[in-house]
Amino acid sequence: MARHVTLQAFGVLALLSAFLGAPHAFAEAGIQVIMNQAKIVRIARPADTIVIGNPAIADASVQDATTIVLTGKGFGVTNLVVLDKDGSPIVDEQVVVSRHDPNSVRVYRRAEVQTLSCTPYCESSYKGEAERTSESELNANQ
Repeated sequence: MARHVTLQAFGVLALLSAFLGAPHAFAEAGIQVIMNQAKIVRIARPADTIVIGNPAIADASVQDATTIVLTGKGFGVTNLVVLDKDGSPIVDEQVVVSRHDPNSVRVYRRAEVQTLSCTPYCESSYKGEAERTSESELNANQ
């Protein structure tokens, strides 16, 4: 009886780990875009119509007939549909917009957010008001 319960528990754990791993697998599919950055998408045939499922997540602009520029506007998942002049789909893909890339660190100071690029040292190219205030307070105390 104890062995039967252990095998059932093992089966449940294996099933849960498969389901918990599934969202990550889905996130890897489609077109990956970093928030507030652009990505060039080349298509096989000239586009006539471009549709973004949720324009709050991503925006698409036409560079030329076979080049689309996707811009991540907010984090999340949406889709991109590109149709040719006959209405046939050229592209029908998920677009996954993530907040930052793995080589960055986000620092939260009250309501202010600062993103540091860590390649290989963590640096900020733009200093926000919170960071300038923090540095001036630190330098005043020295």
